[in-house]
Amino acid sequence: MKKTLVLGATPDTSRYANLAANRLVSRGHSIVNVGTKTGEAAGIPIEKPETIHTDIDTVTLYIGPQNQPPLYNYILNTHPKRIIFNPGTENAELQRMANEKGIETEYACTLVLLSIGQY
Repeated sequence: MKKTLVLGATPDTSRYANLAANRLVSRGHSIVNVGTKTGEAAGIPIEKPETIHTDIDTVTLYIGPQNQPPLYNYILNTHPKRIIFNPGTENAELQRMANEKGIETEYACTLVLLSIGQY
């Protein structure tokens, strides 16, 4: 299973980031929730973007491109194998920076990938 960092995690059950966290956990993936909100998603506490996790396979983004630049170093220093840019998070600058570091990038929807068995 792929350990996933949900960036933009929220306790708000109406948000896609929360749905993705729950779906990932229900499919057996371990997750790390990172965001600015306090609380939990899928029973996992939401942390601030401070601790660098070095065992992450995938970062799935739920933060718009206008809010991503302060998180570039955090994301890239995590050294994930891939970054999923969910709809509305597409960012050519971050994609280029990640690709230069050998990180695979994908413009896709985590929920769709899980539903079709392509995660």
